[in-house]
Amino acid sequence: MNQWPGVKLMVIEGWDEEGQHAPDSLHYEGRAVDILTSDRDKTKLGMLARLAVEAGFDWVYYESKTHIHCSVKSESSQAARYGGCFTAETTVLTSTGTRRRLAELRIGEKILALDTATKKLVFSEVILFLDYNPEQKREFLQISLASGRTLTVTPNHLVAMKDGRTVYAENLRVGSSVLVGDDLNSLKEEVIVGIKPVVRTGVFAPLTKAGSLVVNGVVASCYATIDSQSLAHWAFLPLRFAWNVKWSLQRAWMIVNKPLSGWDTEINEISVAEPPSGVHWYARALYSTASYLIPSHLHN
Repeated sequence: MNQWPGVKLMVIEGWDEEGQHAPDSLHYEGRAVDILTSDRDKTKLGMLARLAVEAGFDWVYYESKTHIHCSVKSESSQAARYGGCFTAETTVLTSTGTRRRLAELRIGEKILALDTATKKLVFSEVILFLDYNPEQKREFLQISLASGRTLTVTPNHLVAMKDGRTVYAENLRVGSSVLVGDDLNSLKEEVIVGIKPVVRTGVFAPLTKAGSLVVNGVVASCYATIDSQSLAHWAFLPLRFAWNVKWSLQRAWMIVNKPLSGWDTEINEISVAEPPSGVHWYARALYSTASYLIPSHLHN
C-alpha cells in the first residue's frame, strides 16, 4: 500500500562529477546515492532509511538533516584491495610513557600491543607502515564505546574481541563488546554504544612485531582484508624476518666496535625520517593475490 500518495523518491546525487567527495568515495563507482522524498518532508526520512535498509543497501545513514546516504559495499576501492587503516588523530602509547598520534609515529618506536600467544599487553616495535598517506581521504567507521573511547578505522580492519577472535570492524554492532587495554596490567571488555561512517583525511597502518596494537585504548590487529589474525600474521612473516636480520646485523656491528659495552646495549634505533607515502609493496602484492590464494570466507 502506498503510504505517501503522490510523493516520489528523489535522488539528489549519484555519480559525483564535481569531485566533492573523498577519492575512495563510492559515489565515483556508481555504488552510492543521496536520497529524499519529493515533498522534502524531513519527518519521512526515518521511514525512508528503513526502506533503504530493507532494499538491501549495506550503509544507510543521515548525511545531513535534509537527506540520507545509501551505498553498497565496494570490491574495488583501495581500502578493499590493500587493507585497512587508522586515522591521523588515532593515538598509541609508547614505551616512554607518552601518547603519540599515528601521524607522528616513526619506525623503530615501541608501542603498546597485545601478545596473542600470552594474551598479555607488551611494547612491540613498529617495523614499518603497511599504509602511510597523510593526504588521502577515506571512509572510516567511528566506533564509540561506553567509556567515551572512540576507534575510527576502515570497515575491513580487524578488531580484537575478548574471546580471542578478531572480526571486521564492519561486522561490529551496537551492544557488541571489544577488548580494551590502557596499560600493561589492564585488559577488559567494553560495550559499543554507537557506530557511524565518517570521512577523514590521513590513513595510517603501522605493523608491529606482535601483529597488533592498542589504539585509543582499544586492542586492534595490524591486519585487514584477511579474516584470520593467525593467518595474516603468518603471511607477514618475511617482513618480520627482514627486521630481525637488520637488528642482528646492527647488534653484531655494535659488539665489534664496542666489545665491552655492546653486550649490554639495547638497540632501539628510531627513524627520524617520515615513512614512504603509499601502500607498502609487500602488502599491495599480498592483498592483491588474497582472492586467489585464500579461501573466500577468509578474505573481504
